[in-house]
Amino acid sequence: MRGARRGPPSEVRIIGGSWRRSRLAVLDRPGLRPTPNRLRETLFNWLGQDLTGWRCLDAFAGSGALGFEAASRGAAEVVLLERDARLVRELQAARERLGAGALRIEAADAIAWMKRCEAGRFDLVFIDPPFDSALFGEALSASARLLAAQGFVYLESPHPWADASLIGLGLAVHRHARAGQVHAHLLRPTAPGAGKDLAG
Repeated sequence: MRGARRGPPSEVRIIGGSWRRSRLAVLDRPGLRPTPNRLRETLFNWLGQDLTGWRCLDAFAGSGALGFEAASRGAAEVVLLERDARLVRELQAARERLGAGALRIEAADAIAWMKRCEAGRFDLVFIDPPFDSALFGEALSASARLLAAQGFVYLESPHPWADASLIGLGLAVHRHARAGQVHAHLLRPTAPGAGKDLAG
């Protein structure tokens, strides 16, 4: 979870589920930007508070706030991808501290990992590349093929994405919110009959 910001917090708290109020460290790493609390609250209002049985991928894990939040809310499988070795070690320490058995951490390049992963594996994919990168299109393309028939992509970006920019990926905007300079999108497949029943 990365993008340009000043003064990153030294920690974030899980806001719901079995690990509510548990702390996750935020290391001082280039571009590290945890998802703001307001947007996490909005996201899980959209999705529903209980993710029991869901399979989730946090493709640019950073602090792990989104992935740990999903696991806290009952997700059956959560894979966190991170290539920064220091962040990987911190994620592993948090996993051990919380006893997060459903959560797996992969030291990997997110896009390369998604491209080799089997299609249709996940119900929810979190996509939050570095905001100053050109990875958004490739990351969305790679994530779209990983979705189960009723899956969703959660996208954070420094600008809004419209359906016209997503149509070639077979995705459409289901929800959109903004907090400061961060735009949050919940995307769904455009295939007929796709899309989970969501709260709100």
